[in-house]
Amino acid sequence: MAPVSCIQRLLGSPRAWGLALAWAALPAPAQTAAPRPHPTQAAPRAAAAVWVNSLGMPFVRVPAGRFLRGSSEPAERLAQAYPQLERGRLDDLADEAPVRTVRITRPFYLGQTEVTVGQFRRFVQASGYRAESEADGTGGYGYNPAYDPAQSARGDAFEGRDARYSWRNPGFAQGEDHPVLNLTWHDAQALAAWLSATEGQRYRLPTEAEWEYACRAGTSTRYPHGDDPAPLAQHANVFDQDAAPYWPRWQAQAAPGHDGHAFTAPVGSHAANAWGLHDMVGNAWEWVSDWYGEDSYAHAPRDDPQGPATGQVRVRRGGSWHTWPFYARCAFRNWNTPQTRYTLVGLRLVREVDVPPAPRARQRTPR
Repeated sequence: MAPVSCIQRLLGSPRAWGLALAWAALPAPAQTAAPRPHPTQAAPRAAAAVWVNSLGMPFVRVPAGRFLRGSSEPAERLAQAYPQLERGRLDDLADEAPVRTVRITRPFYLGQTEVTVGQFRRFVQASGYRAESEADGTGGYGYNPAYDPAQSARGDAFEGRDARYSWRNPGFAQGEDHPVLNLTWHDAQALAAWLSATEGQRYRLPTEAEWEYACRAGTSTRYPHGDDPAPLAQHANVFDQDAAPYWPRWQAQAAPGHDGHAFTAPVGSHAANAWGLHDMVGNAWEWVSDWYGEDSYAHAPRDDPQGPATGQVRVRRGGSWHTWPFYARCAFRNWNTPQTRYTLVGLRLVREVDVPPAPRARQRTPR
């Protein structure tokens, strides 16, 4: 299948300075629905320890374990849950299958939240790095109230590329604690590489398997809170009744209720999942390390899959503040070229867990 464009998937078309350590106990995360556990999955934890790096990014240790990756829900069942969607959208999900047990063999630290504007700004100030939207002069995408998607050549919800837009300006106001947007996959790699060199730790993007494992956090439901999309606005910043007035064309796709934000929200505005991770669904799409392959699940190893060796587009996961509920499911896969910068796309990082060296074998003295 030819890759579907970023815009088509977004709109639902068919297809160091010094290293700072801070440890703090988090309260047990609240859940308003009962997610289904699976016997092969790691058990949810009642609390999480937080490790903070030199840019002020909090990380949570994710345990090794197993989970069921992907989804095989029949279109008939999805149609009952998402009656506003035409059938074609529900049939275009072959890349979520087959559902298989995947094993994550090593624990890892994952960003407790998405990387924020303030954290990325501190990186830029310390490193001198220029994001691709600024370095190549073409800019990114942004919200413009005078821009009419219906009158644009591509029907895109946002205006761009334009040099006015970048991670500094997505077209709407953001605080330093909002998720940084308009970053390319290469920008994410640059941040990880600088942190690795500066702190002496290995930072990287999560694999697609690690991301979904952490998003599910011991559940096998559509969302971390459960299967029902109706209360999604209580658990995540997605396209809801606060955002819909800005895009009346897609009013019917908006989640019921209000999450309190028409655009991005401060990270951590919603309750964490069972492993202490915030905003795994909504707020900003998150780059992962994998190349995209439609049938990659069928050919992937069971242990620590890394994705295809080559490709044309990189995977991003999790949905955003402008994502319809159907496309914010834990299993949903999206992709873009690595050079893409968009007003819905950000990232979160992995910091690998230090593994002590194996003991050296004692040499036997000849006698």
